[in-house]
Amino acid sequence: MTATQQQPYDEMNWELDYRQNPDKYVVGTGEFGVLMYQPYKSEILPHWEYKDEDAAHRAAPVIYEMFCGYLDHDDFPGADMARKYLQMGFTRAMRYAKYPGGKKYDEDGTEREQITWADPDKRAAAVVYKEYWDCAREHSAYQRQREAHTRSDSTYQATLTA
Repeated sequence: MTATQQQPYDEMNWELDYRQNPDKYVVGTGEFGVLMYQPYKSEILPHWEYKDEDAAHRAAPVIYEMFCGYLDHDDFPGADMARKYLQMGFTRAMRYAKYPGGKKYDEDGTEREQITWADPDKRAAAVVYKEYWDCAREHSAYQRQREAHTRSDSTYQATLTA
């Protein structure tokens, strides 16, 4: 398993301080671990909101600033977690933008029909988050640190499967 592959939640040690153990941080796919990895969850989550465009304009720049601060301190897990919160701001806001009440599935598990735009305020919030998320993903220092982490993480992941 590489740093970008998903590791089952029940195999992760969520009690670890990932700032003190960055080699144990698994990037995963999408928003993997966004509400679990500490101390980053406690640092970033209080700033995250997506209620409407104003909320996104308050939150996204703060989270992006945290992202840049983590990069400046060569703290890749922190930067990646901040990137995930920007991504999650976009994905959550879009879900509410497309589906009334954010409910994508009916009680029986079938996907509900999308409504263009069920919640225009959430759509506006998603646009704000998307801009910051794109900047984070394209940031050259982030890309370098991710590549370095992915290379070093493959050694750690090999020990999990041995």
